[in-house]
Amino acid sequence: MRPCRRTLSWMLAAACLAAAAPAAAPSAQSPRETLIELERGWNDAIYRRDVDFIEGLLADEFIATYDDGSRGGKARELEFVASFNQRVVSAVQDDFTVDFFGTTAVVRFTLRIVGIRQGQEAEIRLNYTDVWVRRGGRWQCVSTHSTRIS
Repeated sequence: MRPCRRTLSWMLAAACLAAAAPAAAPSAQSPRETLIELERGWNDAIYRRDVDFIEGLLADEFIATYDDGSRGGKARELEFVASFNQRVVSAVQDDFTVDFFGTTAVVRFTLRIVGIRQGQEAEIRLNYTDVWVRRGGRWQCVSTHSTRIS
């Protein structure tokens, strides 16, 4: 009798778990929320020098236009991340706007960075415009453009 009771208990537990699974599943993020999360993750990954995370975000044909007007591809962006050595006190992204054009999205935001330069606290603000494309079920950034705000 005991083996049957044990089997019945396992079957009931499995049925309860299966019935509860849909209710316990996390709610899906909107595409807008997903892109903002990716932008924040990218920014945080720079300060952690997490090249692998950023490499997964960038399309092979990625191109960046930096605030000094220079351009670089995916390799330059990853080199920048790997060698990042600035002391950042805070970095705040805000004023996000996200516009969709089919499987393409344009994300705009402002980044305010406070860091230490020559022993003094310094602040810079940058406006970003990033272009993302949905491929293979995930978002990849194909272009970024940053402009320093005076």
